[in-house]
Amino acid sequence: MDGLVIRPAEAGDLDALHAINEASTPGVGSVTRDRLEKLVSSIADLVLVALRGDAPVGFALLMVEGNGYDSKNYAWVAEHYPSFAYVDRVAVSEDARGLGVGALLYEQVIQRYSGKRPVLMAEVNLEPPNPGSLKFHKRHGFVEVGERWEDGDSKGVVYLERSLSA
Repeated sequence: MDGLVIRPAEAGDLDALHAINEASTPGVGSVTRDRLEKLVSSIADLVLVALRGDAPVGFALLMVEGNGYDSKNYAWVAEHYPSFAYVDRVAVSEDARGLGVGALLYEQVIQRYSGKRPVLMAEVNLEPPNPGSLKFHKRHGFVEVGERWEDGDSKGVVYLERSLSA
């Protein structure tokens, strides 16, 4: 984690964040640059960027309740929780994986939302499987609270919750 800095996203980060996002599929959903710009600029509650030197190497995009986000996963969370912080996506560039970028981003997210929301929610793909992400989340205190399947069970996610209570 040496040399990594976490800061809020800036307008000039968008191209790098989009490249990181697309290189991280299918672990995170693919989005167009325009869609990512809309998420970052007008829908997300918080977007944190991890920098190594001056270069973005990862990011976390968070939502809270009541923003009208048109994601099926967000809708599931909103249906089950009246108040929450939701990790829409965390993505780390391939050359920075294994350096603790994801852990540092989550540490900052947890710090920023503790005491402000009761839970931090995330989802991880079951199909296509993402066992590394599931292990990562469980190591960081998340527990499974539900599943959602679609497309004849060819796509599925598990929903994860981490308490933000003191």
